[in-house]
Amino acid sequence: MPRVRIVTDSTAHFEDPDFPRQHNVSIVPLTIHFGKDSFRDGVNINTESFFNLVETTGLLPTVASPTQEQFAAVYEEITRTSDSIVSIHLSSKLGRAWRNASAASEPLLGRCNIQVIDSLSTSMGLGWLVEAAARAAEAGESADEIVRIVRGLTSRLYIVFFVETPTFLANSKRFGKAQAALSPMLGIKPFLAIEDGDIVAMEKVRSRQQAVEKLVEFVAEFSALENLAILQHAPGVSDESRLLLNQLAIDFPGRKFPVVTYGPSLATYIGPEAMGVIVFEGEDNDD
Repeated sequence: MPRVRIVTDSTAHFEDPDFPRQHNVSIVPLTIHFGKDSFRDGVNINTESFFNLVETTGLLPTVASPTQEQFAAVYEEITRTSDSIVSIHLSSKLGRAWRNASAASEPLLGRCNIQVIDSLSTSMGLGWLVEAAARAAEAGESADEIVRIVRGLTSRLYIVFFVETPTFLANSKRFGKAQAALSPMLGIKPFLAIEDGDIVAMEKVRSRQQAVEKLVEFVAEFSALENLAILQHAPGVSDESRLLLNQLAIDFPGRKFPVVTYGPSLATYIGPEAMGVIVFEGEDNDD
């Protein structure tokens, strides 16, 4: 077992859902609220059941980050077998996970070296950082070195997406920089990005076809890709994702990129029928 343990939250997505279990990564779930009913993200609610509840209840759900007490319980358990923890979380501008994890770490600092990182990302972006950290831990790297590795990768992550139902994003009341794009206009779809950890409006598009074309244009700007994932709201490969994959096959021949379903926590923000790409930019090998 690595002497440094990795912790994250349930906004992290992995191409291989078994990665956390196989690499001893602890995941602290967010809580999804539908009125008076509460569910633990990834434990007793998944994306399919989330959207079923949206349809059957007619409610707009809300999401709550893990509490300081929940993080503390996880850290306490880990301190029984390890003296170092690197805890990597959802962007601090999108939720309180990083703040609560930081607060939970303070009483334990005399007993355990706990370093909490703001990923400035979410979903597969966060998942890639966690994977890098877990592999570094298994290779015997120190907590300080793992933190250095992860922080060096955050600037290479990019997320762009469009939403079909802006009501969800507006309901979250967190995204002031994106509010200008959220006014309901028939046929208008906000095209958004995560920049410096915050959701910002890029432009508005008038159709899903135009939105997908914008995703293609965005990806075409990269000369090198470490990885890329397409986010969609349901399992399988949608026609729109297939269109994007076909273009990627031209721009990056021989590469295969995953199509993943975004989870309940992210769905609380972006609603149904959203689509996006998460890019992990390759390193510049120019001399």
